[in-house]
Amino acid sequence: MLIVMKANASQEQVRSVCEKIESFGFRAHSIPGAQRTAIGITGNEMELDPGTFDEMAGVQEVIRVSKPYKLVSRDLKEEKTVVRFPNSEATVGGVEVAVMAGPCAIESREQALTTAELVARAGARFFRGGAYKPRTSPYSFQGLAEDGLKILAEIRDRFGLLIVTEAVDNESLELVEKYADMIQIGARNMQNFSLLKRAGRARKPVLLKRGMSATLEEFLMAAEYVMSEGNYNVVLCERGVRTFADHTRNTLDLSVVPAVQRLSHLPIIVDPSHGTGKRNKVTPLSRAAVAVGADGLIIEVHPDPDRALSDGKQSLFPDQFDQLMVEIRQIANVLGRSVAATVPNPGARRPTPVSTASGTAAAR
Repeated sequence: MLIVMKANASQEQVRSVCEKIESFGFRAHSIPGAQRTAIGITGNEMELDPGTFDEMAGVQEVIRVSKPYKLVSRDLKEEKTVVRFPNSEATVGGVEVAVMAGPCAIESREQALTTAELVARAGARFFRGGAYKPRTSPYSFQGLAEDGLKILAEIRDRFGLLIVTEAVDNESLELVEKYADMIQIGARNMQNFSLLKRAGRARKPVLLKRGMSATLEEFLMAAEYVMSEGNYNVVLCERGVRTFADHTRNTLDLSVVPAVQRLSHLPIIVDPSHGTGKRNKVTPLSRAAVAVGADGLIIEVHPDPDRALSDGKQSLFPDQFDQLMVEIRQIANVLGRSVAATVPNPGARRPTPVSTASGTAAAR
């Protein structure tokens, strides 16, 4: 059920409706919009009578929601969600196409700092790098864990880049929330419901990757798990699905971008690195992703991909990333969007203060 408040409804009226919902044992999710505030109701194990709310002050209408996902739906919020970050101009879902770049894994301090300077100079506002790496083989490099997170925090302080890194379980999420600006939930964990719920209680935005064989509805329902716990700053990520094709690592499904945007207010970015698994396909698919309307890209870049400890074959060389940024700026401009400009001296960027799990949350 969805309760739509009048445009001139007061905060006290909104609060009164929320309290009424909670008095029945349900959970109220108040989502302010540009023109109205909508209140979603979850935990509906019993039927609520719409007439209970019809006559309350400030209520415009009560809508029954037939979709299994409620909070991610455009029925709840017509305009697109823009995820913002404290002390930073960077956004995901706004006019600017967000660019997240860096190595698959943090291998050493030198490797990470070198890559960060390169991608910051090219105009990326986010640095991606894995401190925890879920790998198919137990004998593959698994990441540097908290030592890697400390390196990522140093990168934020030095270059002003926002940090995006993956949590693989509840224990690692505690540390990722402490060190990072955005918590990534990887494809293998898209339906790890306990992890999704824990991410929903976090005070940091969540980047949710599509599962390897997930349908659109399953993808949106995974986001619903996060939002149902109270974290409304969710960014979706298409990273390719597993099909019969063998000319790429995965099959990048760019059609899901407009499909998500029709059904949901959440921003969606594209990962052409995992989506193709091959370096020579990353730039063409990045161009296509921006052209189809994606809100951002997450791209693997390494100073020496041939020696990378993971995913070197899909990592761009720095000069390739520089050229990619030139090309997507041109495409974004055609669509009335932008990509951040190059930064000649990225070390002079205003650093974003390290925030902890108890720090200020992004605007909701």
